[in-house]
Order: sequence, then C-alpha cells, then structure tokens
Amino acid sequence: MKKLILLFFLLSLCELSFAQEQSDRDLITKTVQLYFDGMIERDKEKLEKAFLPEARLIGYRGENLTITDFATWAEGTSKGDKRNPSDYKNEIISIRVQGNTASVETELFWPGIYYYDFLTLILVEDNWKIVHKSWWEKPL
Repeated sequence: MKKLILLFFLLSLCELSFAQEQSDRDLITKTVQLYFDGMIERDKEKLEKAFLPEARLIGYRGENLTITDFATWAEGTSKGDKRNPSDYKNEIISIRVQGNTASVETELFWPGIYYYDFLTLILVEDNWKIVHKSWWEKPL
C-alpha cells in the first residue's frame, strides 16, 4: 500500500511539472507572437509588451555586426506603414524552458530575406519577456 501511495505521489508531481511547463510554453508563445505581430504591424506597444526595456539585439547586417538597444530598435521598427501580413511567415521552431529562463528559435521568411532568430526570455513578475535577440539573415 505504501508503494502504491508513493507511486501515486510521484506521478502527481510529474503531471504538475508537465502542466507548469506547458503553461510556460503557452505564455512564451504569446510573448513571441507579440514580437512577430509588433514587427509586422509596426506596433511599438506590442513590442514593449514582448521585450524587457533593457533588452539588446545583436546580429549581422550583411558583414556589419550590429548591437542595438531595445528602445532604438523598437522606435525604428515601429515607423512606416503597416506591412501586409500575407507577405510574411514567422514561426517558432523550438522552445526550451529551464526554471525562469527560456530560449526560443524562430524562422522568419520575409520578402527577399530569411531571418533565423535566437531569443532569450526571462520570467519577470509572471510575464515572459525577451531580454536578448541574436539573429542571422540570408538574402533570398
């Protein structure tokens, strides 16, 4: 009987852990979707919901290493006309969660260019926030 109770207890812990991880994945997906939508819609408010204000974005534009603070990037990204969503395809490739940190790999197929983003997220006051973006781009 004791073994049965112990087994039930251990299975319950596994189930709770899986449920929490799935909940985190769902919340992380929502944050990344805010990032995708904010870029396409040029919506600074959505970008601000997705990123921690202290975030950094680092990658290459051609052969030039670019390091940008979030505020500068969000300001530039939010300027101009809204983009046509049907011209863009953004998807999450993988999500990895460890405690209150996560990493997300994404692919973005934009007119004439392909981006591969690595996003690092941190859980801040029950909200997942992007704190770092590194990317690789390839002209199509």
